[in-house]
Amino acid sequence: MFRVKFYCPRWGSETLSWDSFLSKAISSGYDGVEVYPLQTPQEKPEMLEALEKTGLEYSLLHSEMTEGADFEAYCKALERNLYELGTYKTKNLKPEFITSQTGREYYSKQQMKKCFAICDRISKEIKIPIFQETHRNKWSYAAHIVKDYLKDNDFDSLKLTLDISHWFCVSESYIEDQQEAIDLAIEHTKHIHARIGNLETPQVTDPRAIENAEALKYHFKCWDKWINYLKSKGSDSCTITPEFGPYPYMPYKIDTKKPIADQWEINCWIKNILTLKYL
Repeated sequence: MFRVKFYCPRWGSETLSWDSFLSKAISSGYDGVEVYPLQTPQEKPEMLEALEKTGLEYSLLHSEMTEGADFEAYCKALERNLYELGTYKTKNLKPEFITSQTGREYYSKQQMKKCFAICDRISKEIKIPIFQETHRNKWSYAAHIVKDYLKDNDFDSLKLTLDISHWFCVSESYIEDQQEAIDLAIEHTKHIHARIGNLETPQVTDPRAIENAEALKYHFKCWDKWINYLKSKGSDSCTITPEFGPYPYMPYKIDTKKPIADQWEINCWIKNILTLKYL
């Protein structure tokens, strides 16, 4: 039977200890966790020790922006950071994969070719798959751009973490007229970031609200296509991270620092509704 494994995002729960966070994730029915860059290096042993106790799967997320304007400096930072993520493992434990927000939207194909070569080389060395996330301000910021890459023989082996909310926002449409681009991306997708965006933002206020029903429908349509594609290829499982984020993705109530909705609750709702949908 086909199984969807759900990863709980650490993003938004950084104030919890690792033991508390993982306990909460387990009690909420998650199969694993997705870890964004740690706040301090001292967290790494605490994180790994807590993960070993639980047996939860985990993935890592990489993003590098500080050196973006200087391409050679960026490449050195990319290499340094990916090697560092390769140390987030023990003798008996390692990440299932790394999702990388690689490059910038203004990098040329030749520059991105060099970035991807770095990712491929390090992935082989550290023995952890690296997937490329579709994301604003990265090479993959729009559906038609990714389509152009994937149709190029130099890039047709790319593996994606698909977050289609960014494409809807960038295009200011649900890209109904770009089905070829969506279908091609789905064929290269290895993981989903399940956040719901609309035509003006990569994250709606609350996906349970009636005013966001249309946005929810188009995200479901894309995710359904991916699940059906995997099943047609004989896959027996996949991974999804419900990725509703905290501030500034989640706006505050005016003149306060109180979020307008509960991030954890919404991510659990996304997980639960997709669990029922893909039984």
